[in-house]
Parts: sequence; C-alpha cells; structure tokens
Amino acid sequence: MRDPALPTVTAICRALIEQIDSGLLSAGGKLPAERKLSELFDTTRITLREALGQLEAQGLIYREERRGWFVSPPRLLYNPLVRSHYHAMVEGQGRVPETEVLSARQIPASAAICELLELPALSSVYQVRRLRRVDGRLVLYVEHYLNPAYFPGILDSDLTCSLTELYASRYDIRYGRVRFDMVPTALHGEAASVLRVAEGSPALRITRINGDQHGRIIDCDLEFWRHDAIHVSVEVPD
Repeated sequence: MRDPALPTVTAICRALIEQIDSGLLSAGGKLPAERKLSELFDTTRITLREALGQLEAQGLIYREERRGWFVSPPRLLYNPLVRSHYHAMVEGQGRVPETEVLSARQIPASAAICELLELPALSSVYQVRRLRRVDGRLVLYVEHYLNPAYFPGILDSDLTCSLTELYASRYDIRYGRVRFDMVPTALHGEAASVLRVAEGSPALRITRINGDQHGRIIDCDLEFWRHDAIHVSVEVPD
C-alpha cells in the first residue's frame, strides 16, 4: 500500500532544495528548529525527520548533536596525489581551516598500529588526536601515530600546526612514499562524539601510512571524515 506520508516528504524536500538553490538558505546557515519546520509544513516530526534524513543523505544539509540542522557548505576537494597538508589544502580552496588538539601522549601500540608502522610487539608510539574544522564546521577527526625514535620531544611542540612542516623544520624529515586506504565506514563512539553526530553515522575512513625520504615508515594517520564534507578527486597525469 502506498504510504500517504510520501508526497509530504517529497514536498518538504523540494521546498528546502528550492530555498537552498536560490540562496535564501545559505551555506552554513542554521535551519529553524524541527518544531517550527513541522508547523510550517503542517506535518508530523516523523515525516519531517524522514525528509531531513533524505536531504542529509544527499549531502545538502547536516546535523550536529544538540545544535540542530545546517545547510551544507561545498565539499572540500581532496586529492591524495598532491603533496600538501591540511591547512594548505583548505586555504588553497579559499576556505578557513582550524585544528584543535584533543590529546598528545605516549601509549602502548595496539597490534594494528604495530603492523601499520612495522614495529615489534610491545612497542610504544606517540598518539596525537586532533579535531579539524572548515569554516567553523567540524569535518574531520584524526588519530596520528608516530614512531618515537624519529621524533624525540615532539609532544612539547605546538601540535595545532602542520606536522608536515614540523617534521621538516625540527627533524629534517620529509615525506617520501605514502600509502592510502579509503573505505566507507560508520563512526565509532569517540569519533562521533567529538564530531557531534550520532554514533554509527556514515563517514569516510582514510588510513595513510607515511614513509620518509630515506624509505623509513615514520607515522600513520587514521582519518574519519564526515561523509558529506569531502570530495575525493584524483587526476592522473599522462
């Protein structure tokens, strides 16, 4: 049997898309509260949330826990073949980057990290957890794991800056061969919490294993991107 709520869902989606396309609802702008939207469209919260969920799946709007719904800004272009760092990549697209350090400490390496960094059992690593924004919007939670042998004293540095530049200026270490793995995933509790989304929300996980100019594996990154914040675009030269 046809669901009588479907035409209402379609109508809500069309109305909001029209407002977004016209610029009346601007990128980064907050939508009215769900109660007000329900009254505006003369519908139930259940039907409204279905419509909002469809727009979220299309990457047109996004939700932050305890803050509400917002119009999605343009996705950030991400080319893994370009040798750059986060702040340079974001600024190069006319956007404003921001990095927040959540923690920086030396910890026992898990079996998975030992494998990624090619370390023996019962090794320790430096773990740096950072939260990143574009134009004030939370888009990325990342865990960096560094081989301590190559970066003595790095935990005392300003870790809000580019690690790429810090490696070069303080340790004369530059990236060489880099391996990327990208898979769709669901955000685990910690990543979801700091990104202010529900646990299990869709995301893109990028694992990057970094070698230096001498061929040594020096660190690895586990990146968790909001699924609607990034557009991976790769152009292979002739």
